[in-house]
Amino acid sequence: MERGIAGHYSVTTDSGEVVRAFVPASLPPEPPLAFTGDLQQLLESALLALGRLDSAVHFLPDTSVFLYHYVRKEAVLSSQIEGTRSTLSHLLLSEIEGAPGVIPDDVGEVSNYVAALTASAQRLPVVESPDSRDPRSADVRRARP
Repeated sequence: MERGIAGHYSVTTDSGEVVRAFVPASLPPEPPLAFTGDLQQLLESALLALGRLDSAVHFLPDTSVFLYHYVRKEAVLSSQIEGTRSTLSHLLLSEIEGAPGVIPDDVGEVSNYVAALTASAQRLPVVESPDSRDPRSADVRRARP
């Protein structure tokens, strides 16, 4: 399927520095996306995986424990993209006061990611599911990391 240009670059000056920003083409795309064949199967697989994740949340005794570890794991992986050597173990040890062992200097970078993710999560609104009478049905965002 042949698509047109995905967007364009806009050049501007800010504080005397020339900056180029990519501005995507408006949505919906022309021609519209065709969800057939392989793309349809990928979409169905993704929706199925999201459904499994959504149902698994209802079996967590305390979503805040899950989110605590999930946020830290995501912070470690995001930091490793930038070349840090810290692991999840390093991060967790650094959060324990007086923990023994040698912790890499770049664990502070991972801690910054944790702080950013936590601050972002706290800004999200609490959204109730349709059956708000069931305490397990509240959206995961109710539990803060």
